[in-house]
Amino acid sequence: MRSDWSAFKARVSNRLARDLGAVPFRLQNKAPMVSFTFDDTPRSAATAGAPILDEYQAKGTFYISGGLVNQSSDHWMGITNDEIMELHRAGHEIACHTFSHVRATDLGAAALTAEIEKNRSYFLALDPSIRIENFAYPYGLGTVLHKRRLKQTFRSSRGIMPGANSGTVDLQYLNSTPLINRHIDCDGIDRAFDETIATNGWLIFYGHDVATSPSPFGCTPALMRHALAAASRRNVQILSVAEALALAGA
Repeated sequence: MRSDWSAFKARVSNRLARDLGAVPFRLQNKAPMVSFTFDDTPRSAATAGAPILDEYQAKGTFYISGGLVNQSSDHWMGITNDEIMELHRAGHEIACHTFSHVRATDLGAAALTAEIEKNRSYFLALDPSIRIENFAYPYGLGTVLHKRRLKQTFRSSRGIMPGANSGTVDLQYLNSTPLINRHIDCDGIDRAFDETIATNGWLIFYGHDVATSPSPFGCTPALMRHALAAASRRNVQILSVAEALALAGA
């Protein structure tokens, strides 16, 4: 019963966060943009996903939970410290989840702050030059009150509501589209790019593992390559979240 109540509360809080407490910002990009982001982060995002980005001279954003580093789960092995450093040295963006990957909707203000600071400290201990500027809500679940607090710490926070970000957006609840085989195919990717171009928008993809036989939350290398090729054919700039925000004037 308690878990059912927690799930219901999380859904209600998330719905309110989508509609209330916006941090509005008018995107100032001159051309369409796309970002490829990875959550949690599995090893394969670094060992398979990042090299595919490299083929297109592109940088990704990796929202990492320090508490999941080098830990196994039902679906994948977590990224290692050495792989985090390789991503950072290659110019990919290291970004923030909660340290324990707990939902923001299950945390009070002090607990959320503690989770974020623990995560930040973890990465700074690896390399003080790692800048943690952007956040993604674990499981995509946010709250109105947390949005206001996160604004004080991060340039942006990302959810998992699909669709291009265009015009005036909520910087603390950015849309993102799943790059997950169970949720999107090549035609769906092409439609997402068509929408992005039509609105001069910013398309953000999110996923997890990258594998020939991906988890229910991941994608194949072929699907990822299709998305990158689709961006390249359409001359859509491929940028990390930090790079896209800078280009948009945020």
